[in-house]
Amino acid sequence: MPVIQDERFDLLRAREYSRLDREGHVYLDYTGSGLYAESLVRDQAVFLEHTVLGNPHSESPASARATAIVETARHDVLDFFGADPAEYVVVFTANASAALKLIGEAYPFGGRSRFALAQDNHNSVQGIRAYAERRGAEVVNLPLDRDLRLDGGEVPPAGEDPSLFAYPAQSNFSGVQHPLDLMRGARAAGYDVLLDAAAYVPTNRLDLSEGLADFVCVSFYKMFGFPTGVGALVARREALGRLERPWFAGGTVEFVSVQNHIHQLRIGAEAFEDGTPNFLSIASVTPGLAFVRSVGIDEIHDHVAQLTARLLEILTSLHHANGRPAVELYGPRDVSRRGGTVALNFLDPDGHVVRYAVVERAAAAAGISLRGGCFCNPGAAEAAFGMSADETLRCLHMMPRGSFTLDGFAACLMSEVAVGAIRISLGLASNARDLDRLQAFLEAFTASDQASVSTAAAGVSKVAPRS
Repeated sequence: MPVIQDERFDLLRAREYSRLDREGHVYLDYTGSGLYAESLVRDQAVFLEHTVLGNPHSESPASARATAIVETARHDVLDFFGADPAEYVVVFTANASAALKLIGEAYPFGGRSRFALAQDNHNSVQGIRAYAERRGAEVVNLPLDRDLRLDGGEVPPAGEDPSLFAYPAQSNFSGVQHPLDLMRGARAAGYDVLLDAAAYVPTNRLDLSEGLADFVCVSFYKMFGFPTGVGALVARREALGRLERPWFAGGTVEFVSVQNHIHQLRIGAEAFEDGTPNFLSIASVTPGLAFVRSVGIDEIHDHVAQLTARLLEILTSLHHANGRPAVELYGPRDVSRRGGTVALNFLDPDGHVVRYAVVERAAAAAGISLRGGCFCNPGAAEAAFGMSADETLRCLHMMPRGSFTLDGFAACLMSEVAVGAIRISLGLASNARDLDRLQAFLEAFTASDQASVSTAAAGVSKVAPRS
């Protein structure tokens, strides 16, 4: 297996992410959250210590400074994604989910609308269907093939009323990268296009210069780790103008008359930024984007792709003593059209799925951060695990509100169907030594008796990183 050496990224890790090696921590949950560069935190602390900022909704010196910072951040976001400021605007939100909620509650769905979306979508995209169905729109799910890719890439025709097509540039479940050209086909079919780019942009270049996406959601902590609590909706001005906000709030209106029961929303991004924007955190967006630029998004992409190739080799090479594979992968088994997110389950020597929680706990004891579950992507999980729609519905109906557990759901299914998985995701600060540690853990776990997993985990935790 090739040894991956990248002196530039090794130096970057030593300079900006030294806490990982100092604590002996293998972090493999970058799809959950990026890690912040230490200089970003230090520089932000110094900036806040020496700067007076106030609520932007005023003309005082403190407010004017905050307003300038927010507007600079908007410009830098557009520039980073190659979006023309004459065509696109940036709405700052609490996270990607808040950006998606803005679209769902304000999109002008009607009785002849169609909301078409990939089966592979985060719950925050799936949730838009609640708004669509409430207004009588038809909801259509595009299925996935056995590699968890969009099956055939066919987009059904849009409805007669405004219609929305939504899909992720990269799956947060499997790492599959769905073709960006789907946006072109969806627009030709009559849709507005919503692109969930939250899992894609941390390690891939997104170019909006062609104006194919009407709405794009991102979350900045997934890109550069700090701060949490700031995301963005990047929207075409014309598309944003067609949204119909169901309420108004502080900061979103030009005027309100209580006695006359009227109000007028602002034009553009500020009509969607309810209340006081998170101006102290937004101040970290420009330095964060500058940090990513300094490393190079294409270089980050290549670095993660090389590590992903080795990760897939490690996983596919794991076998039990009887020759049976120890891992079941969900999604592509190579790096073609995929990102650095890999979903899998361990299999015991008889081919039965080992509960993901057992693996997750063992990894934690070994100082390795993985993620277990369905990752807020039930559509991809159902496709990956081959769940029967009828059986799934039967079991879900048997579990009253407040009583749902994955263990109870699995018991109801009474089959070998998995109801959760392990997700390993790589990022900017990952390196070959992380994969060495992971490989040592996985090999020890595979060799262990599942009844003594804790013993195996304790042994692996003593494995030192290779120099």
